[in-house]
Formats: sequence, C-alpha cells, structure tokens
Amino acid sequence: MKLGRVRSVAIAGVEGVIVEIEASIGQGLPGVHLVGLGDAALKEAKDRVRAAITNTAAARKAGGGSGEGDGGGDPDKWPEGRITLALSPATLPKSGSTFDLGLALAVLAANSGFASGLLETTVFVGELALDGRVRPVRGVLPAVVAARSAGFTHVVVPLANVAEATLVSGIEVGGASHLREVLGWLRGVGVLDTVGPAVARAPVVAGPDLCDVVGQDEARYAMEIAAAGAHHLLLTGPPGIGKTMLARRLPGILPPLSESEALEVTAIHSIAGGLPADHPLIVDAPFIAPHHSTTVTAMIGGGTGMAKPGAVSRAHRGVLFLDECAELGVKVLETLRTPLEDGEVRVARRDGMALFPARFQLILAANPCPCAPANDVNCVCSPSARRRYLGKLSGPLMDRVDIRVRMDPPGNAALTGGAAESSAQVRERVVAARARARKRWAAHGWQTNSEVPGSALRRGDFRLPPTITRPVELFLRDGRVTARGADRALRLAWTLCDLAGTEQPTEDHVAQALMFRDRGYS
Repeated sequence: MKLGRVRSVAIAGVEGVIVEIEASIGQGLPGVHLVGLGDAALKEAKDRVRAAITNTAAARKAGGGSGEGDGGGDPDKWPEGRITLALSPATLPKSGSTFDLGLALAVLAANSGFASGLLETTVFVGELALDGRVRPVRGVLPAVVAARSAGFTHVVVPLANVAEATLVSGIEVGGASHLREVLGWLRGVGVLDTVGPAVARAPVVAGPDLCDVVGQDEARYAMEIAAAGAHHLLLTGPPGIGKTMLARRLPGILPPLSESEALEVTAIHSIAGGLPADHPLIVDAPFIAPHHSTTVTAMIGGGTGMAKPGAVSRAHRGVLFLDECAELGVKVLETLRTPLEDGEVRVARRDGMALFPARFQLILAANPCPCAPANDVNCVCSPSARRRYLGKLSGPLMDRVDIRVRMDPPGNAALTGGAAESSAQVRERVVAARARARKRWAAHGWQTNSEVPGSALRRGDFRLPPTITRPVELFLRDGRVTARGADRALRLAWTLCDLAGTEQPTEDHVAQALMFRDRGYS
C-alpha cells in the first residue's frame, strides 16, 4: 500500500485550521473514496483532481517530457487501484474547493513516492481546473496566517492570490498558475512566481467630501462626535434633507486602519470573497450599506453548512449604514442588539458555530413617518401610524444608540452661504481625539471610547466626581435614562472631552451627552 501526505487549510469562522490530506493507493477495484466530513463542493473534488492530473500528464507527453521516475513508468499519471483520500481532523467540517491542489499532490506523492522535503514544510491552497490550471479561492489570508502560526515555512497559493498572501510576513509564498509548476518546484527543477507587498495598496481615490453638506451644522457636529468616539448615530428628518448624503461622508473623516486592524478586516473580506486581486489590503474603514429588504442571514451571517460572514462582520472596524431603517424587518433590527453590545456575532449552523468579529459603527437614517412630507404641516399620518413607523426601533435597540439628531430643512441663507468645512479639516480633529483616547486606554487594550465598559468608568482612576456626574444622577432618578444609557452617556462625555482637548469631562460635557441621547425621534 502506498501513502502520500500533504497539508492544506480549512476556514472555520475567520480562523484557519491546518488540515492533513492523506492519499492511500491499495488493491481493489479502481475508484476514489473521499472521507473527512466534506461538503458537496469538496466531494466533487475527486473528479476535478483526476481530470487535472490526467490532462496535465497528457499535455506533458505531447510536449516531449519523459516523466520517468526512479522505478520506471510515469510518476505523474493517475494511479490504478482503489484510492482513499482522507482529510483530518475528520470531525472538522470542510467546505469549498481549497483542497484541490493538496488532494492532487497527495495522490501523486503516493503514486510516485518522490521524497521532497518541501512537502513536510509547505501548505498548499488552490482550486484545480480540469486542465490543471490553479484557480483563485477565498480565505487565502487567514489560511496563510494559520500556516505561519503552525510553524510551516512555505505556502503555495494560486497566482491570482499571491498579492493577498504576501500581506503576511514571516513565511515564504509561492504562486502557481498550473499544477505542473508546483510539481516542478517540488522536484527542484523550477521556481514559483511571487510578488512584493508594494502592489497590495489600493490607489487613493477621493471620496465624497463633507463640504458638500451645507446648512446642517448640528448634524455635522454630531457626525464628528460619532467619528471621534466610534459612537452609534440616528438621523431622522424629511426626505431629501441630506441624511444619506451626510452618512456616506462619514468614512472620509475616519482615521485609517492600523496594521493589525487592516489585516483583520482584510481576512473577513477575503472569506466573503470581496477583495480585488491587485490591491487586496483594506486600509480604510469599510462602509457597508445593505438594502432595507435585507434578511437576517444577510445581516448577521449564515448560509448552509458553515456560516459565512454577514453585513455586520464586513463592517467590522468600519461603518454599517442602514438607510430607511424603519422599513427593515423587526427581526433584522433586533439581531443587531447582541453585536452592538459584544462586538462579535456567533452564528450556529448545521456544521458548527462560527464566531465573527463585528465591532462596527452603526448609522441609522429614517423618515419621521410613512408619508414623509417635506414638513410636518403636510403630514397625513395619524399619531398612531407615526408611533408604529418608528416603533420598529425598539427601546433596547435605541438604548444602544448614543446620538440622536433630528434634521430640519435648512434656510435659504444656509444654502447660499459659503462653503462648509471639508472632510480633511474635520478628520484632523477626529484623528487627534482618537489618539487621546487610544493613549488613555492603551493599558487596557481599548481603542475607542465606545469600547470601554461602563464598570471601568465608574471605578478606579476614570471615575468622575459627583459634581460632574450630577446630570446623570438626575436623569436616572427621573427614569429618562437606563443604567446602560448612563454608561453610554459617560463614554460620549469622554469623547466630547477628547474633542475639546481637556484632561477630564466637565459637567457641561456630561449634560451635552445626555441631551444627544434624550432627543425624541418620533
């Protein structure tokens, strides 16, 4: 009995798990049996692998290659006999076509018995076409990270995924466009192509600028506060007043992602299949705006077998914008409560539970009522209809929204006045405020004020004196704010402090934070 062994990677959530692929060629009727808890795409791999090996051998013979091994015969042909392919750990659900390249090499290693030391130190990732071409796959970045963490020195990926793979340092990356290139590299008669990480940065594209929004000073200031502390924001007002226009300019005032954040976000988008091949590294905060007809599965993640990341995870370290949020289903809105509080989402599916990060900034925009007139005078909705419309935004959900702003039509003087501040000017203040917060919370591992737990603000060095927190006590006594709301108001007060450049929030900062939360939205 002949045995071949190579390694590949399975994706579980956003983490990669090393998978050992074994091929055993024994006596019996010719056939291929694949075991290891694979999905439909993986079970079809045996047909793709067999065609790829057969056609690669045929093309080599047509080109004049001998292919003779030490024992005679063709070492790269499809072997005769009963072939068993096993993927371990057997209890781990596996999906997709990522294992094609590893399966093919395991079969050829078992058939020819070539002893290449590279097989023991290399992880192979890639889908095979029927003619032996190596096609790109999803999840290459977390796969390379897993290979490096497991101590492997080399990783072979499809040539189209090389730019993504080279984002990870500390491991040798080789890109292959065909199966025969990998075989030549393993036998020491060829090299694999690679690229430098310089091509991984996207070209700078100017986005929409905040100076386009005029006449909404209060909403612009609220957007600046939200950006400085990564706070959640609700914008209400009649249609055409600029809610969407303002929200789409939020990424322009957010600071760029740090190196660790960029890799974290890129890994999520790699699994979701949304990375461009030429510049895969995401360096700016993502902006995700699902349609109001989106489903629960599309919002939090899911699918058949093992769950895939949803909109809340693709918005990780960025912005999730829900336009016309009152038109979304109640169940969809309520699924946001847990990720807003925990910064992650757990999705249970048939093949197991997937954990996805979901530390996003939520921006909601809604009309005040179903008819949505230009002003309240022309509204034809009954009071009960107005309450039901925004009543989809439940109390527990709204308790997690730090800032609420009602946008009113601007006057003629505002529309014909001078240009407002640009995104670059506002971004300077936001970056400075976030730098102050990061320095203050560095010892605790928090990046923004919105991540700080309420217990940390009520105890120790960051507890504010009663003279400053007096507005919070009054609001709690009158029932105008919950305990969670009080904690969030204190976080917002720290953000106002950072924007003002002071060492500690004042009573005015706390009162202003409470006013931003206490404003009606119905």
